[in-house]
Amino acid sequence: MQIEILTPEKKIYTGEVYGIQLPGVSGSFEVLDKHAPLVSALKNGTIKILLDNKGKTTSYSISGGFIEVLNNKATVLLENASEVAQ
Repeated sequence: MQIEILTPEKKIYTGEVYGIQLPGVSGSFEVLDKHAPLVSALKNGTIKILLDNKGKTTSYSISGGFIEVLNNKATVLLENASEVAQ
């Protein structure tokens, strides 16, 4: 699936990924390939981008935002984000 992560200042990440784990306001959830259409609010926490199905990941600390999933593309709009050292 295609993912794009944006803040008001810059594009944080864009590319083809296996999935993404997010801190939703009602609890954490995961979006994988061919997920149903979705719009959800996000709370402060960490998003984890699953780069492949072998466990390779990258993470970002976020302060709120939204995700939209449509046509196998996820767009994540965030107030602020910074990469977490692995």
